[in-house]
Amino acid sequence: MLKNDRTIIHVEVKDTHEHFYFGSAAAMFEDSRVKSLLKIKYQTFRTKRITPGKPYENEFVIVRKGNLSTIDHKVLAELL
Repeated sequence: MLKNDRTIIHVEVKDTHEHFYFGSAAAMFEDSRVKSLLKIKYQTFRTKRITPGKPYENEFVIVRKGNLSTIDHKVLAELL
């Protein structure tokens, strides 16, 4: 019943331990708070090719990529 069809980008700010979640790297760069901490441009970030086992890290943030598990509502409706 679970499906992993959504990518999630998790940003952890090192000094404040704040956490931000985005549906894409492009969305992450739209947030001025996070963009200012990344200290690189979007095109440069894309070349880093982060994966679940290979996060991007600098002195300010750790950026991790993963999958968001959701319920397949069609299957759930059939079971009920």
